[in-house]
Amino acid sequence: MTDKLLMEQIQPGSRVLDLGCGDGRLLARLRDERDASVLGMEIDITQHHGAIARGVPVIQADLDEGLHDIPDLAFDYVVLSQTLQQVLHPKQLLEEMVRVAHQALVVVPNFGNWRIRLQVLKQGRAPVTEVLPYEWYNTPNLHLMSMHDFQDLMRILGIEILKEIPIIKHRAVEKAWLANLRAQQILYVLQRQEQTAEHAPAKPATPLTF
Repeated sequence: MTDKLLMEQIQPGSRVLDLGCGDGRLLARLRDERDASVLGMEIDITQHHGAIARGVPVIQADLDEGLHDIPDLAFDYVVLSQTLQQVLHPKQLLEEMVRVAHQALVVVPNFGNWRIRLQVLKQGRAPVTEVLPYEWYNTPNLHLMSMHDFQDLMRILGIEILKEIPIIKHRAVEKAWLANLRAQQILYVLQRQEQTAEHAPAKPATPLTF
């Protein structure tokens, strides 16, 4: 479902970079169905080989080392799906993403979801859900955030959120009510603002949140 939603955001014939591309499944579909020029980056050697087997060009690289070798705006879109929470420096990676591409597509789990809150409240334990299926001792997730947390960081970085699409029960629900409480995941479409972070709009007064 996530692949389909990502593909709907990408124009045919675009240049697409997928960070943490896994076995290249999404890039192969973009190449075959959207006539896209694609490139993947993946650190896991098994997944890297899987992408090559699909005929997808892929670089074995560690996202924690940055995207320094990629020129500004070299791509139309850069994709980061279910990976932001696993890198050491998510803030720096987001800044790099909007540098190397006109738009960044980011899919993240929503720690503000009501099931997670309820598990913590009732059980007093680190939550385990369909989207966050790991125990605390073996999870690859280093940085967990709610929708409000992500929105705050975008204001700090001066990155514009063009779209915010909550994913609820495996369905994309745009303009969902109580989205931070209901969404298991969110797809963000981002682009760099011309203004610097120092001149980003001031954070509004704290609204009633859920």
